[in-house]
Amino acid sequence: QVQLVESGGGLVQPGGSLRLSCAASGFTFSSYIMTWVRQAPGKELEWVSDIWPTGGVTSYADSVKGRFTITRNNAQNTLYLQMSSLRPEDTAVYYCARGRNGPRGQGTQVTVSS
Repeated sequence: QVQLVESGGGLVQPGGSLRLSCAASGFTFSSYIMTWVRQAPGKELEWVSDIWPTGGVTSYADSVKGRFTITRNNAQNTLYLQMSSLRPEDTAVYYCARGRNGPRGQGTQVTVSS
């Protein structure tokens, strides 16, 4: 069965950086677009970024463009999200997903606060 396990979240000060990881199993990782989404307290799920199967094409929400970088390691079935210049409004639970409509992991909490 599909399993997605996120890690790397935590508490960081504004302007800081974090790197999220997502370990995937139970499917052919290298064949799928992979996605990061997030959900802030009291808000709806928000799409953050996509990466195509080979990693050559990426897309980002305007709210994170220029600050976040999505990458993947198909040999290790792992998805990453490098987050820099973090802002309080980036506070959310971050989920990796198999595409925008596919299964998601359990999420990892990111809190940006001084």
